[in-house]
Amino acid sequence: MIERSYEKFFRQNRLPHLWCPGCGNGIVMKAIVQAVEKKGWTQDNTVIVSGIGCSSRASGYMDFDTLHTAHGRAIPFATGIKLANPDLNVVVITGDGDCTAIGGNHFIHGCRRNINLNVILFNNNIYGMTGGQASPTTPLGKKATTAPYGSIDPPFDACNLAIAAGATFVARSTAFHVQHLVNMISSSFDNEGFSFVEALVQCPTSYGRKNKFPTPASMLQWFKDNAAMKPTEGKFTIGVLHSSTAESYDHAYYRLIDEVVG
Repeated sequence: MIERSYEKFFRQNRLPHLWCPGCGNGIVMKAIVQAVEKKGWTQDNTVIVSGIGCSSRASGYMDFDTLHTAHGRAIPFATGIKLANPDLNVVVITGDGDCTAIGGNHFIHGCRRNINLNVILFNNNIYGMTGGQASPTTPLGKKATTAPYGSIDPPFDACNLAIAAGATFVARSTAFHVQHLVNMISSSFDNEGFSFVEALVQCPTSYGRKNKFPTPASMLQWFKDNAAMKPTEGKFTIGVLHSSTAESYDHAYYRLIDEVVG
């Protein structure tokens, strides 16, 4: 038997999960708990916060103190937790719609304030849970229930948005590059400030079947063939895209209190 010590971080009575066969969300959920274990965090000092969507259901399967919040509001809920108890490690689980559409302003200002949070974006390029509508990250020309002839909306690059807004750690990986994804999440945990990891995941049900991906494996193969560790024409870059140093918001908050109170 292979020892799977990370399984202690799952609520076994809630499994198996409700995601569709072939969905990549379980891969990212496992990567998060493996990164938590690698970092040496515990269930007593770690909080998982999620919004609404397929990806956000992950918090219900993870055996930590967890908070399943309103649509798009995971980052402000997580901010409150971090400011109330800065010693806690706070991880936000979100999706491309939850984070960059209804939660877009919270995302931008979380980055701008450099709040000491770890935000993991499960990006499946679609609104999976609510019927397969186009999301802010749906690529040009790709089909969705709200774009049956192909999306004409220019998509967000969530990593570029995070960098421009002020996040101090930004990385990208995929559900194919499993160990790389664990390493990116673990590296984000080392950052003091707003950390953002985009995890590209396959959605065979709502995205793949409309866009000529006949199997989940074909979507994973696309990640393999189109990802590059350095900027390469015609491919998307994975790895650490940005790392900088700045005072985190919770540190500035308590520093100000000390200055005012004396």
